[in-house]
Amino acid sequence: MDERILKLEEQLAHQQRHIEQQDRVMLDLHKVIERLKERIERLEARPSDDAEGGAGSPADERPPHW
Repeated sequence: MDERILKLEEQLAHQQRHIEQQDRVMLDLHKVIERLKERIERLEARPSDDAEGGAGSPADERPPHW
């Protein structure tokens, strides 16, 4: 009986450690997601070249050697 209890306690300790690690990872991911959301909002708030009557993005322009 003592051996079974010891094994259960070991399993519980392992699971608790695993849950704590997952919590830390989830918190880190949440912080990354929040930063990305803020960055997207800033980028979307920027006026685009098209809205200002510009020629478009630099990717649409021909390189100087053409």
